[in-house]
Amino acid sequence: MRRRGAHVCGESDRPRGVAALVVQTLGGVANGRLSRLPVTVRFWDGSELASDRRATVVFRDPAAVMQLLRAPGQLGLARAWVDGSLDVEGDLEAVLRTRDAFAGVRVSARDRARLALAALKAVGVRGLRPARVPAVEARIGGRLRSLSRDRNAVRHHYDVSNRFYRLVLGPTMVYSCAYFARPEDTLETAQQRKLELICRKLALRDGERLLDIGCGWGSLLIYAAQHHGVHALGVTLSEPQAEFARARIAELGLADRVEVRVQDYREIEDGPFDKIASVGMYEHVGRDQLGHYVQTVMQLLRPGGLFLNQGITRLAPHPPKPDPFIARYVFPDGELHPVTDILAIMQSLHFEFRDVESLRDHYPLTLRRWAANLEASRGQAIAEVGSQRERVWRLYMIASALGFEDGELSIYQVLAARPGAPHGLPLERTRLLTPSA
Repeated sequence: MRRRGAHVCGESDRPRGVAALVVQTLGGVANGRLSRLPVTVRFWDGSELASDRRATVVFRDPAAVMQLLRAPGQLGLARAWVDGSLDVEGDLEAVLRTRDAFAGVRVSARDRARLALAALKAVGVRGLRPARVPAVEARIGGRLRSLSRDRNAVRHHYDVSNRFYRLVLGPTMVYSCAYFARPEDTLETAQQRKLELICRKLALRDGERLLDIGCGWGSLLIYAAQHHGVHALGVTLSEPQAEFARARIAELGLADRVEVRVQDYREIEDGPFDKIASVGMYEHVGRDQLGHYVQTVMQLLRPGGLFLNQGITRLAPHPPKPDPFIARYVFPDGELHPVTDILAIMQSLHFEFRDVESLRDHYPLTLRRWAANLEASRGQAIAEVGSQRERVWRLYMIASALGFEDGELSIYQVLAARPGAPHGLPLERTRLLTPSA
């Protein structure tokens, strides 16, 4: 027995209620291309536009429409998703896979006006209330790439809750792409393998000074000190991260060899270091600051020292349209570049490349394990950070996994040496790239 007003695919009756108005309106705009919906859509009155897909997009409340009226396009959709007025029943990934269904559709000014009028009619007088911007949307002010703005942008993402991140990341507390030997590896095994891989590529030796730019919760610092005998300094802009890392370091008895500071990499003055790692940080730097970033690393590194940069890149040579969901809710001021951008800058500053490796196939595996952790602990996550932020993380991890799988995004580890002294890397490349399991 179906809900009153709902439309079931194959029945002779037509959609009713809000669904009928939507069908009528979509059929008259953009040459009718918007009327062929790739998913089932249900509205707050129970009426439905049916499809044979595995998921249903649900407009739970007229507030979703008001969000779209206030900010048409991706930003309105993002806000409606985050505030819960727009939802998905079933497979969220199946819905995201339809994102190219309307590629190339052009909506004229007249079409937009018609859609707006229909939206107002659909919500009715009772639904006419201002759409509120979700509380977790970033509000970052100040001069772009300034120290203060960068701190606020980073803290929006990382000063959430250490307990929340523990639920998502697991016990390793590593928030970057893992390194899998086989798809069925556990997340913990793959993350330990990645930490070892970084240490091997850097050819860490007992007593050397290691700098970790953007050290997170201190996992690489701790691993390198325990397994390779280094003295390590990590910097982060997140005080909660630093507190968590310091507690771990003290508990393991490493306080005499490992230090964590709340400090911007541009403020470090106690170089040189033998080795420098930057894992998942340069995405926050910005294209116009890449030269200063690489130059700062060069100045902090001794001659012959090694620098490993791991970062997400875009594969398309031209900048994509801004993604308001990522910019407003996930990584404010984040910016992705082709890997050739940083390679060109490093080469211009006389770094010598020793190894470049793509980890693109590893990141979907990582993201799906994080998403599974969140799904398994959703109730605890909501209790810890609220439903809006849980919805942000749920969407961004699945969408990002698809981006890597589809070749829109990639991630590279670039290993380079500062000239002026021997780099000390092994002749046999397998020793560089084959970490212990």
